[in-house]
Amino acid sequence: MSVWIAIAVTAVGCYVVKLVGLLVPAEALERPLVRRLAALVPVALLAALTAQQTFSTAGSLVVDARAAGLAAAAVALVLRAPFLVVVASAVLVTAGIRALGG
Repeated sequence: MSVWIAIAVTAVGCYVVKLVGLLVPAEALERPLVRRLAALVPVALLAALTAQQTFSTAGSLVVDARAAGLAAAAVALVLRAPFLVVVASAVLVTAGIRALGG
């Protein structure tokens, strides 16, 4: 039964967050600072998620094949490769290093 309570609390929480977002006055959202923050927050969150998923295993700092795959993706991005090429290069480098290293 505790799973259903957690689901209900999550649903209510999502509704409240959505409602609070709708209640914010339009003038507050048009401020330059708010616009800059709204543009930068998703980038910062994605960067943090990428770093956490790449360099962390079981709460400890690890540098393994995932870091090489991330580096390969970064090089592909600098070379302005299409998105699928960026993903494919990261996958191939990560898989290759894992195959060679065990």
